[in-house]
Amino acid sequence: QVQLVESGGGLVQAGGSLRLSCAASESIARLSVIRWYRQAPGKARELVAHITSNGNTNYAGSVKGRFTISRDNAKNTINLEMNNLKPEDTASYICYAERRTNYATLAYWGQGTQVTVSS
Repeated sequence: QVQLVESGGGLVQAGGSLRLSCAASESIARLSVIRWYRQAPGKARELVAHITSNGNTNYAGSVKGRFTISRDNAKNTINLEMNNLKPEDTASYICYAERRTNYATLAYWGQGTQVTVSS
């Protein structure tokens, strides 16, 4: 069982920056996919950014050019650098990871960290 713990959320003014971290309880080198999702009240969960074990990344169109996902294998953390934040970025940001075995794909979720962007 992999535990994921997010941190770094908070209140920031529009145009500001935040850096979110997701700490894993075991080596992230064993995780094939790691993603950041976000969910605002009354809205569906949205995929924000994705990084694979070999470092390939992908982003939602709404955050491309403003957000950067990265993995620090030495610290077993996945980071999400968020710049030029907008009020519409306000949401709970949730870390997700997969570990693929020969028999199954195991999925793990964190509890989320709140990001609030004021206008």
